[in-house]
Amino acid sequence: MFTFEIVAGGSVRDVLRESRREVMDLVGRTYRVHDAGQTVNPDSYFLRFPEKPDSRIIALPAFLGPEAGLAGIKWIASFPKNTQSGAPRASAVLVINDYETGYPVACLEAATISSARTAASAAVAAAALRPEGYRGTTTAIVGAGVIARNICDYLQAADCVPDSYLVHDLHEPSGQALAEHLRTTQRVPAELTTDLATALAADTVVFATTALKPYVTRPFRPGQLVLHISLRDLAPEVVLEAQNILDDVDHCLKADTSPHLAEQATGSRDFVTGTLAGVLNGEVTPDSGRPVIFSPFGLGVLDLAVGAFVLERARRDGTAIEIPDFFGETRRW
Repeated sequence: MFTFEIVAGGSVRDVLRESRREVMDLVGRTYRVHDAGQTVNPDSYFLRFPEKPDSRIIALPAFLGPEAGLAGIKWIASFPKNTQSGAPRASAVLVINDYETGYPVACLEAATISSARTAASAAVAAAALRPEGYRGTTTAIVGAGVIARNICDYLQAADCVPDSYLVHDLHEPSGQALAEHLRTTQRVPAELTTDLATALAADTVVFATTALKPYVTRPFRPGQLVLHISLRDLAPEVVLEAQNILDDVDHCLKADTSPHLAEQATGSRDFVTGTLAGVLNGEVTPDSGRPVIFSPFGLGVLDLAVGAFVLERARRDGTAIEIPDFFGETRRW
């Protein structure tokens, strides 16, 4: 009755690598379920460190609803200085609990899951917010880490491949590596630019940085699509000049994200156009005469949905590792 399984990073990676279309469909459905009020997604909880102001560990609890019968929590660390030694910035685990008993049933390596759900979210938004497609356009990637690479892979899976890419990163080797990855995997021109303004002029701009404060102060032009995945790159005046699509309004307007700063500057949420679920449901149609910014805070229900998918596939493939006698007590008497 009380079993506990581990799914290691290699197994998680293998499942997700072969399932990008399915993950995007799952993320889209989960957005709709969440929008319909059928999930519980409490605030994220931030553990910060006085001596390391750029680092944090975040807890994201979530409940997918009685039909799914799953609850869980992602515990994800972000330590940007890891990248100086070539290690990824983020590391994480996801614990999944059974809704009937409350017992944890599995622990999965979750930095890969988190990256995949983030990238899938960006790709779902990219397809929905530029329905005419990406032929004849240029996409710029600002920030060239693991998340950026995954976003590019998911954009390809979503058929959101432009005619060319620009890559901008303060760490030139990282930027060159992502440009080479794009040339190799998507067979389109991709080059590094050291000029941020050149990147910001692209038809689509993807932000995947570790920025803590805004540095982009010039508004975007009508028709530009901005996938603001890293959330803190844009000054309030940039946000206020655009249409703003969020994943969850209450969640996104906190923790000094760019939309939160815009709310603080105006005392209003009138600049929020709607949610991605609203776009997917046909309830929100962005105006092509203004730039569009998608800012996803990141929802724990997405991690839980993708994690449950990975766990099911790992069980099927025989790569989920059962831990015998994990629980010390299985009877009350």
